[in-house]
Amino acid sequence: MKQGAVTNEEALSYHEGDRPGKIVTLSSKPFETQRDLSLAYTPGVAVPCLEIEKDPDNAYRYTSKANLVGVISNGTAVLGLGDIGALASKPVMEGKAVLFKKFSDLDAFDIEVDTKDIERFCSVVEAIAPTFGGINLEDIKAPECFEIEKRLTARLKIPVMHDDQHGTAVISSAAIMNACRLTGREIADLRIVVVGAGAAAISCARIYRHMGARTIFMIDSKGVIHHGRKDLNEYKEEFAIKADISQRQAFKDADVVIGLSRPGTFGEEDIAQMAKNPVILTLANPTPEMFPEDVKRVRPDAIIATGRSDFANQVNNVLGFPFIFRGAIDVQASEINIQMKIAAAEALAKLARKEVPGYISELYDTQLEFSKEYIIPKPFDKRLIVEVSSAVAQAAIHTGASKLRGFDMEAYRQKLSTALSQ
Repeated sequence: MKQGAVTNEEALSYHEGDRPGKIVTLSSKPFETQRDLSLAYTPGVAVPCLEIEKDPDNAYRYTSKANLVGVISNGTAVLGLGDIGALASKPVMEGKAVLFKKFSDLDAFDIEVDTKDIERFCSVVEAIAPTFGGINLEDIKAPECFEIEKRLTARLKIPVMHDDQHGTAVISSAAIMNACRLTGREIADLRIVVVGAGAAAISCARIYRHMGARTIFMIDSKGVIHHGRKDLNEYKEEFAIKADISQRQAFKDADVVIGLSRPGTFGEEDIAQMAKNPVILTLANPTPEMFPEDVKRVRPDAIIATGRSDFANQVNNVLGFPFIFRGAIDVQASEINIQMKIAAAEALAKLARKEVPGYISELYDTQLEFSKEYIIPKPFDKRLIVEVSSAVAQAAIHTGASKLRGFDMEAYRQKLSTALSQ
């Protein structure tokens, strides 16, 4: 379902309104009488305080920690706007909080930390972490984002995830899984070209490797990344190949290309070299590396995905982060590990293969079924919270990221099925 372009005036009016911004705080308990006041604050509030002092896990029982995510940024890599600063990033962080609430019923506070120093940023987040059940890092530039996530994951006992890295990795993995099913390929046999070498590109390549991919070429602004180059950071080095080859050679007989760069970084001559039924994820946003119509002109046999809502197969992070955090927080996971991310991708892939509910086809004004035009679920599919969150929760328990024992998964799935209707 295509929507008209949003004007600057409309966007500003939407964000201003009678009450500026996009989020508010509401009480989840009655607060109408003097007795309510005594329960909510002094003297009643002292009782749960002492219970938490005795056992910190009681915070999940008596406070909003069990349903609260911190959306935290320093504003150094905001959407396609770049380093616009912490304060200017606030509309995006508020928007992320709205998405958490809408899609997974998780509450979220946006926190803008005004520093580019890695250790200072980590210290601030570490100090406020007891407030939250999970930390969603957002719009932090590479390569600093890798070190920030690494340090915070090691220091904190709650799940931490930089969504700009892992969201795209999870959703694109689901797309690749289903593209393989449609074309009879095995992930281990894929020849994958990653165009771009930033946060999302590195994370995508890492998860593909964990899924079994053995042949990955990564291309940055200076060409194919190989061991002979002297300008590589440690993250690019992970994907350096032995030979110095051209971009055209990398694309020769490639099965998959994932564009995470900018318009025009690959084109018709590149994709013409790819294998039969190529999988082309052209994800630069808002302008993709190649538009679908340009891809189809050269490769009518291609399976195509973009980052845009006005084309089929949108790789949209909202298919991942709300449900990944929902599942992780609900089992009090200490981290979001690679197995949990792959479990999310597998759940997404399986959901796209199921019969599509009528309300989804009506919403998007087209009949949807598993095919080249539909390999990723739609964001408004109400089954996402059940399938993805439960898969993540199960993986957390199975891998030991959660210490909960005797967790009733069927009861949890039933609870999730009603979460958004309340």
